[in-house]
Amino acid sequence: MIRSFINKLFNSNKASETKEGTVKFFNAKKGFGFITIKDSEEEIFVHTTNLVDKIREKNKVTFNVEKGKKGLIATNVRVIKK
Repeated sequence: MIRSFINKLFNSNKASETKEGTVKFFNAKKGFGFITIKDSEEEIFVHTTNLVDKIREKNKVTFNVEKGKKGLIATNVRVIKK
């Protein structure tokens, strides 16, 4: 399932497109977490170095997807302001 999601992202040239999601888990002390992608059950890794805004669990965010050393990562992560 995740492999097909990765292939769909990169084969459709949508990897650089801005996506939306919800922070499922984020540990500020350890510097990482996961974002659930909107309209999907897929999750993507996020690291502190790729944050524009401080994030917390349940925040709605926008982000880009890039290929990292160990798989896909969320970059340019911003909180959606209400």
